[in-house]
Amino acid sequence: MSHSAESGRTTLADYRLALSTRQARLPIIASLLARLPVAMVGIAELLYVQHETGTYATAGLVSASTLVGVAVGSVAQGRLMDRFGPTRPLLVVAALFGITVAALTLAIEAHVSTPVLVVLAFGIGVFEPSCGSASRALWGRLLPSGPALTAAYSYEAISMEVFFILGPGLAGALIAAPWPGTGMVLAASCMILGAVLFALSPAVRAWPPAARTDTTLLGALASPGMRTLALAALGFGMVIGFVEVAVPAAATEAGNTAMGGVLLSVWSVSSVIFGILFSLRPWPRSLGLRLPVLLALFGAGVALLAWPSTLWGLASAMLVAGALITPQSTSHSMTIELVAPKNVAAEAFGWVLTAVTLGLALGQSVSGHLVERSGPPLAFLTAAGCAFVLAGIVWWRKATVRAAEPERADRALV
Repeated sequence: MSHSAESGRTTLADYRLALSTRQARLPIIASLLARLPVAMVGIAELLYVQHETGTYATAGLVSASTLVGVAVGSVAQGRLMDRFGPTRPLLVVAALFGITVAALTLAIEAHVSTPVLVVLAFGIGVFEPSCGSASRALWGRLLPSGPALTAAYSYEAISMEVFFILGPGLAGALIAAPWPGTGMVLAASCMILGAVLFALSPAVRAWPPAARTDTTLLGALASPGMRTLALAALGFGMVIGFVEVAVPAAATEAGNTAMGGVLLSVWSVSSVIFGILFSLRPWPRSLGLRLPVLLALFGAGVALLAWPSTLWGLASAMLVAGALITPQSTSHSMTIELVAPKNVAAEAFGWVLTAVTLGLALGQSVSGHLVERSGPPLAFLTAAGCAFVLAGIVWWRKATVRAAEPERADRALV
């Protein structure tokens, strides 16, 4: 076994090898279409509801309901994809997603009551096609364990960061279109098209149904290592949730509300750049240590956001904090390869997405209260404290991940 395989280190050649795999070409293009609007749907939905109702309170409830729906739907979809293969579940949820988006659009235009909007928004989240989970799981079927697979996971994380840079900007621009629902409908249409193309690609159609096995209600989360990973993902999402509320609030306090979105894009830029560099020489080598160390460093980086007194200073601190986003996302994917039970990769990725989404919702809600009472600095420091606490728990549970690493090394030697 090579040193690079053992440590998860990649080279640019590994990226070329992964992305030029013949069977992966159509799924790559299709998943790009499906995932491009991921960061756009929620923002476009929020802006559309606010435009029609005139209140951010209703818009926030609708947006939060969609997040909860995504948290529920990602695990359920992952379990169905593992059981039956991705093609049929993705085609069904894409159709239901389109119906639900149409229903919510009509409801918004009809100015129905808030509870109805919240229920329909939850449905949008549940039926949002989980192409991200399926795409990550597919790489494990197309490539053997080693640097090329690590590069593929890094590509997935980096591409998502690019989408999070582009998505909010596109949603903000399209709210100024003649019809304010343009952004939400366009994003949903792009997602449906990408999901259908992905589901019908030869590599995905060749994904065989899993053999029937006796599973618990927790499914992939029954694995102790998966529970450790879920805690790390929860902390990761929670910290981001705190920042996504506190940074725009800091920009508003400085008298430049429009800079809030720009600042959030800044940390995505550093995430993309550092994500590539980190994959060339990852640290720590052991994933059991990498999960808590990266989460703790992420918390320390976010703590720095509490001190700048100018937006330029905050932007500089955002560059530092953002550098730890993609390395964590890539490490989460690599850890699934170690700790997820056999034949449940899509569900395992769904659990990670659920943990991140729940962390986002929790972080955003708490951050909103802290910002209103004491200002953004306290929200940044609280985010750091949450990261340190969860990193400590993950550190304490690191043996559940490290126990699987010798087995991974043995597979790499075969």
